[in-house]
Amino acid sequence: MSKLGQIVIKSFESQVLKKNPWKDPHVRKLPVYLPPSYETSPKRRYPVIWCLTGFTGKGEMMLNLNMFSENLPQRLDRMIGCKKMPEAIVAMPDCMTFLGGSQYLNSPANGRYMDYLCDELVPFVDSSFRTLASRDHRGVVGKSSGGFGAITLGMRRADVFGAAGTHSGDMAFQFGYLPDFPKALIALERYGSLPAFFKGFKKLTSPGPGDFAALNTVAMASCYSPSEGKKQPAIDLPFDVRTGEILEPVWDRWLEWDPVLNVDRYAAELRSLRLLYIDCGTRDEFNLHAGARIMSSKLKKLRIKHVHEEFDGGHMNINHRYDRSLPRLAKALQ
Repeated sequence: MSKLGQIVIKSFESQVLKKNPWKDPHVRKLPVYLPPSYETSPKRRYPVIWCLTGFTGKGEMMLNLNMFSENLPQRLDRMIGCKKMPEAIVAMPDCMTFLGGSQYLNSPANGRYMDYLCDELVPFVDSSFRTLASRDHRGVVGKSSGGFGAITLGMRRADVFGAAGTHSGDMAFQFGYLPDFPKALIALERYGSLPAFFKGFKKLTSPGPGDFAALNTVAMASCYSPSEGKKQPAIDLPFDVRTGEILEPVWDRWLEWDPVLNVDRYAAELRSLRLLYIDCGTRDEFNLHAGARIMSSKLKKLRIKHVHEEFDGGHMNINHRYDRSLPRLAKALQ
């Protein structure tokens, strides 16, 4: 049997998350996977891949055991053991918020999660482990909201990350988010106000589709359209809460974060990546396969190298796709 890697769980006290608006913890756990040879090769240094969870997820959840599928360490052990993937250190950050996620962005409504990841956790891992501590040996990958985070960090923090992979990442917002707005409107109307919604949602034992659509919409608004002039919840919704009419100035603020609308702006950064990997299932329930296709089309027009793949599947239960991205990232970051 091949030697297995090990998981080290570090505790990190963030300075930038202190006094965050939701009073979420500023001391968080960071699971780090160390590859099989880490203990026996004390002079060897390794590339680092940062693996980002989707909405309502955090790094420790990637360690969860499942009867029918591998967790992330098991997947890494298998791929490294059969020589499908070069050895790498893999870090699994916790960027959860009261609303379920930060999209890995800085927001006055949530806290400075991009700074937390890029300017605090990355140097912390480089100083704690034998890493190849440069952007050319550091990658980021994720699924869904984590996929959005990965490609956004590849664009906006190419000084930190030299490769990026997105599985079913949020992009082409008109296809992924707009269909949920009518459902969110009905759910929010039942509660009467955002504070009442927050209070009521936390008490639900079995949220319905409309409730989750409302939570997702409100959480995305906290990332894309925060309102600095309000007390918590300091959030501007992109539609009228009575009629559902789209509020164009707020919606435009959302679109400023849409990856497909940022390709031209960040073309140089995207071109600098050693690997850009994009995939999505053709039955994605949030229509994100359309966003992946648009992204790939724009990248092709600008002659930016990337890998775009599709598979027969939806949005859920697609962790098997890490078998496609992680080996590519590890090879590109050697």
